[in-house]
Amino acid sequence: MSSIKEDVSHISHGEEGVMKKLDTAHGDEAIRVLAAYDGDQTWTPEEEKKLCRKIDLKLLPVLCVTYAFLYADKVLLGQAALFGIKDDLGLSTGNRFSMASSIFYLGFILGAYPVTVLAQMFPIERVASLAIIVWGTTLIVTPACTNFHGLYAQRFFLGFTEAGISPIFMMIVGGWYKKDEQSLRMGAWYSCTGYVSIFSPLVNYGLGHLEGRLSPWFYMYFFAGALTIICGVVVYFVLPPDPIRAKGFNDRERFIAVSRMKTNNSGVRNTHFKGSQAIELLTDIKFWLIFFYAVCSMFANAPISTFQAIIIDGFGFNPLNSLLLMMPSGFYAGTMMLIMTYLAYKFPGWRSYLIIISQVVTMVASLLLWLLPREELGGLLFACYILTTTGAGYAVSMGLFLANNAGYTKRSLASSGLYIGYSLGNFAGPQVFRTQDSPHYNLGFIVVLITAIVAGLFVFVYRILCSMENRRRDKMGTVEGFEHAYEDDLTDKMNMQFRYSL
Repeated sequence: MSSIKEDVSHISHGEEGVMKKLDTAHGDEAIRVLAAYDGDQTWTPEEEKKLCRKIDLKLLPVLCVTYAFLYADKVLLGQAALFGIKDDLGLSTGNRFSMASSIFYLGFILGAYPVTVLAQMFPIERVASLAIIVWGTTLIVTPACTNFHGLYAQRFFLGFTEAGISPIFMMIVGGWYKKDEQSLRMGAWYSCTGYVSIFSPLVNYGLGHLEGRLSPWFYMYFFAGALTIICGVVVYFVLPPDPIRAKGFNDRERFIAVSRMKTNNSGVRNTHFKGSQAIELLTDIKFWLIFFYAVCSMFANAPISTFQAIIIDGFGFNPLNSLLLMMPSGFYAGTMMLIMTYLAYKFPGWRSYLIIISQVVTMVASLLLWLLPREELGGLLFACYILTTTGAGYAVSMGLFLANNAGYTKRSLASSGLYIGYSLGNFAGPQVFRTQDSPHYNLGFIVVLITAIVAGLFVFVYRILCSMENRRRDKMGTVEGFEHAYEDDLTDKMNMQFRYSL
């Protein structure tokens, strides 16, 4: 039977039995729920499992569908390239197509922090809904672009509006799930980046063959933009933001949902931005190791998200077969994300090793794509498919990084920082896949190989530092505990009871 009776009493009761003032500026808003509840403060594992299933049913479908749209929109440019967008907008000259892909992530970099700060200050579900609606509107007006300059501007703003969604989702997962549960849930919605690629090529092939006065790729953007706008409206009404404010939970369910999060030592929600936590993040070497891991690992995403259809087309297939041959890649990517995050759930001490294994597979894929003769189509396709393993490692890293940052401001900024690293890698990656290197792209795959090796080394050093810090705290005689999980909004560096996941 679980219990936090003593801790709750410390939070919610003073000498006279009632807490007269709740300090939610320094502490976490979760103390409101704990202070207001006067029922049984213990619960059974079965009761917690039932609640967790209810949370999954309310939260994960929203996150999965939204993230599927987000990734489908990202890869749309590469698929539209097979149906005339390059010729219509002058993207075939020089490195314009690569820049059109990269500039999206420049907007992503500049938009990540502002949207995340807004999501801390205002209701997170409303910020997410507005961002999705604006991104869908930006997507649906893509056909208004008449040249590559207009497309650059559209792609930049599209990245800016999409930037906050992933960090917001990380924060929502961090507020609902315990450390050991987070990786699997993040894997669930992140796997949709793979599974949506099973269906989007078929949909876009059909749309690309609609007859009319408009270019075929116009219909792709109209359809994707309209669905995204609808998704944004739905998110406003159905996204459960956190256990404190979510609808559809009774007092006891809300109490258990909040209470069980004490074991994270990272809080649930605090609307006050704390500059000291931002400074701590920027001076934390562990943050920079994962940041640069994200940068390096995402060089491999360029031949996945933007160039995969073009690379497969370069093997000698027609546009239809090129799109159809992307479908196994999507299935493999989504399944590997689920497998890796499930293993991270079952063996939490192996998370960093799972990320490193993913980078090793990425190295093998890039070697094959670089060195195999063009007539070895089976081997080349196999390499294209397993290259997506880098996404499985990244899915594990999101859960690991979220679990290892405490203090609400620090955790929210860390989530954005991870995606800025992700965006820098995605910005630089397409630049090494140059038009003059088509269809082999030898330079690109050499760079992917080198950056995959470096990314694995960053994660290995990160694990060593976290392990050393855990041992140092053990030797100090401070055991892992959760007394300060809510009332002080302590960071992982300040709270000696905090232990880093490995």
